[in-house]
Amino acid sequence: MSNLDPELERRLRSTVRTVPDWPSPGVQFRDVTPLFADAGIFRSVVEVLADVADGRRSEVVVGIDARGFILGAALALELGVGFVPVRKQGKLPSATVAEAYDLEYGSAVVEVHVDALSSGQRVAVVDDLIATGGTMLAAGRLVERLGAVVAVGVALVDLPDLGGSAALAAAGIDVVTLLSYEGD
Repeated sequence: MSNLDPELERRLRSTVRTVPDWPSPGVQFRDVTPLFADAGIFRSVVEVLADVADGRRSEVVVGIDARGFILGAALALELGVGFVPVRKQGKLPSATVAEAYDLEYGSAVVEVHVDALSSGQRVAVVDDLIATGGTMLAAGRLVERLGAVVAVGVALVDLPDLGGSAALAAAGIDVVTLLSYEGD
């Protein structure tokens, strides 16, 4: 995101933890959980993302299991809109619609309640990071299958070398991220 305050960007970069060789050798995992422990940075991030989502006229926030729940719920509160969880298969208690997808380490299925969104509703889809884009693409397909519209996809971190942000753009999803890690 080009207009991110340089001081906030510096603080975010110093807070996001890089975990080498996790979950497999050669992977540099970008762990955003330390950000959630710092109330000041967390608040700043939510405010920036709220400006983005509000600017796209988002009416509801969809958070992706699991760190997307933390960020998405806080964003929904900041916007004064509802929150809808997209969960891993088998975790929601009522009737669901499911979407299978591939990710960098295999494949998975996510679900949402069939009555979670209304036709035409504008949705901000939230996750912690974009790697291959598979999870956000699957969530976006679920949103569309329920008749709603993806207004914007937001995440803290983009890993553009893995192609996710390009895949999301190719699918017509406007994506905003706060940090990008390329080539490492």
